[in-house]
Amino acid sequence: MTELCYSLLPVLAALLLAPLLPGVITRTKAMVAGRRGAPLCQLYYDLWKLLRKGAVYSRTTSWVFRFAPCLTLAALLPALLLLPAPGVAAPITCEGTLFFLLALLALARFSTVAAALDTGSSFEGMGGSREVQFASFTEPAILLALAALAQAAGSTALSDMFRDALPTISQTTTPAVVLLAVALMIVLLVENCRIPFDDPNTHLELTMIHEVMVLDYSGPDLAFILYGASLKLWLCGALVVNLLVPWSWADHPLAATGWLVVGLLVVAVVVGLVESAMARLRLLQVPQLLLGAGALAALGLVLVLRG
Repeated sequence: MTELCYSLLPVLAALLLAPLLPGVITRTKAMVAGRRGAPLCQLYYDLWKLLRKGAVYSRTTSWVFRFAPCLTLAALLPALLLLPAPGVAAPITCEGTLFFLLALLALARFSTVAAALDTGSSFEGMGGSREVQFASFTEPAILLALAALAQAAGSTALSDMFRDALPTISQTTTPAVVLLAVALMIVLLVENCRIPFDDPNTHLELTMIHEVMVLDYSGPDLAFILYGASLKLWLCGALVVNLLVPWSWADHPLAATGWLVVGLLVVAVVVGLVESAMARLRLLQVPQLLLGAGALAALGLVLVLRG
């Protein structure tokens, strides 16, 4: 019972602190640009404001549009139970959690795209088609990266993968860790619609991807979407942190949760620096970079197999 309570600490940290990550990214970009920037807790204020408002629905939409925000959030919340923290196993640890995590992320994406198509808007349909196009490149990349860890650990349970794979890879092929980390970082940027793949702050409908799919949402529905986006950023960042932070550094569950939070804050700062140093890529260049992420993950898998 005590171990279960300790394993839930990272989940509670995610539920409470996930909206902080976008604030860290925004503040980092503001500091690089020499501006003061929005408060770190701006998303908390926005969520509280949206939850107190009412929702407006178009007469052309159906139950798909109204159900999508709840389904997206319902898909991301169980995913938190599958991810461990450096030094602490996940609350749900069994064979196949690797594929269950990918399925939950795909379900969240599917619900958002389906809702965008349900509006009948050509702009939202365009954003949905771009989202699916990018997903066709990112899903093989993340699958190959996690397959390398599963091969090194001899298990498809995420907790076993991150606990056993990193020492094995580090002793044999250290470059594989770097390749997998870079591939997962690229996946994080595209999955969370960050620069150079998408600009979450743009107001041009022709260039938006994720934002254009949620234009018709308001009130609590928009709050669910924003909170779900922060949870997805936490999930993708946790994959990178679990890969780079050795489990031997955390000898207590509180320390493990602390390492996870610190690592995610560092990841948010890195994302902010990337967005400050790069411009958004042309749409024709995005598949090339995504194929590069897949190639890095495949090369990491080859190095693990040879090691």
